[in-house]
Amino acid sequence: MTDRNSYENILKRKADIMRQSTGIDYSKYEKGLLSFDYEGFMKEYSMPLDLVSQIQAEHGVGQTPLKELPNITALVRKIAKPGFGARIFLKDEACNDSGSFKARRASLACFLAKTLGFKGVITATSGNYGAAVASQAAKYGLKCIVVQECFDSQGIGQPEIIEKARACEAYGAEVIQLTVGPELFYVFLRLIEETGYYNASLYSPFGINGIETLGVEIVNDCLKLTQKVPDVVVVTNAGGGNLTGTARGISKTTDQKVQIVAASVNLSGLHMASDHDFNKKSFTTGHTGFGIPFTTFPDRSDVPRSAARPLRYLDRYVTVNQGEVFFMTETLCALEGLERGPAGNTALTAAFSIAQELPEDKIIVVQESEYTGAGKHHQAQLSFAKENGIDIFFGDPKAEIPGTNIILPENLSLIQTKDLDLRKIRTSLIRNYVKDYSKITNIDLNFLKDETNTSLKEVKAILRELKVEWEEENG
Repeated sequence: MTDRNSYENILKRKADIMRQSTGIDYSKYEKGLLSFDYEGFMKEYSMPLDLVSQIQAEHGVGQTPLKELPNITALVRKIAKPGFGARIFLKDEACNDSGSFKARRASLACFLAKTLGFKGVITATSGNYGAAVASQAAKYGLKCIVVQECFDSQGIGQPEIIEKARACEAYGAEVIQLTVGPELFYVFLRLIEETGYYNASLYSPFGINGIETLGVEIVNDCLKLTQKVPDVVVVTNAGGGNLTGTARGISKTTDQKVQIVAASVNLSGLHMASDHDFNKKSFTTGHTGFGIPFTTFPDRSDVPRSAARPLRYLDRYVTVNQGEVFFMTETLCALEGLERGPAGNTALTAAFSIAQELPEDKIIVVQESEYTGAGKHHQAQLSFAKENGIDIFFGDPKAEIPGTNIILPENLSLIQTKDLDLRKIRTSLIRNYVKDYSKITNIDLNFLKDETNTSLKEVKAILRELKVEWEEENG
């Protein structure tokens, strides 16, 4: 007799489970061989931004302050060449009720769950999103389940994730904690089916729609404070929704060019699903272990088609090292009196480096901050790293080896971003999409152009390298 709830059978029913738990029919947007109508999809499953702002404002979300960081800007100017050192501002998203920008996503998820008649919401996340969904669910009177990947096989849990579990439980959610591995998605799907709860996915169009208000506020706040739109917005990048929503909100608010920079912590060499590597990393989000895979293949998410597609919007992708982020986290405390979580300070670390490249009259906005406390605190993370055999010392962060050491910069000039090659990232994305095809349609060709934020000429050049043909428009 076939076990209906076996791993294989649950995964076979993935599409149906997802459709019933979100109310979204993804199949109607499929085009060509590998494409889908992204903008049509976003248009149908989004709400007007003034309505989104109203929903958020009524539930403790949004309208967070944009704060200038004058002391950190002054520090930049001490080491930049004369006349350089852009003004740095921080959009302080820790001021949302649950302490992070993810409250913007959760606000719409819980609003929709309540409106559509669901009794509860469910999400699979080890990050701030769980606390955000639990907080918003409490406001709407909804039940909430948060599924976490928390422990290695020895039962040792990441202090940051354990801290977030406490936050979720404080808001009344049921937290289900799992060891690292493939069981997370299986358990998540099975619970969705068993409970009939709304899937508060990070990667739904409404999840991105909720973050668009952040982009709107960044532009409007900056205009109020400086009479200018920002020249650069730096976004900590993991699954891509943060960047996608912010960039879309900015483009809906101003016609002026704002450079969008993605920033991730360099965790190259560590495998995110490895039991051995799980507790060797000191960042659970905002790192290359999520940032690169989700940028080069967005549809690896928990829905058939992800609404988070960062490569469509980013102009530059940089990495910073763990030691640099911890150092900048302490700097933010000491110079600006703001104690904020390390993961959110990834973008601040990148901004500190990029500001040195720009004249003093330019403006950089660090797009978000996150709350800190207990296991999320940078001192707790460093203590946990020591316990797991990670060497911590001052030196040149460029020599840092993820999983082996954390090198704090011995002087400020050593805090330097590393640019990733967008050509390689675009090639990886195209390779992931065309791997099962020797020839694609013209629809697919144009889809890949939009996905990679480049020209048809460049897409065709990459396809030639991959030995994939295409139909011409008149073919």
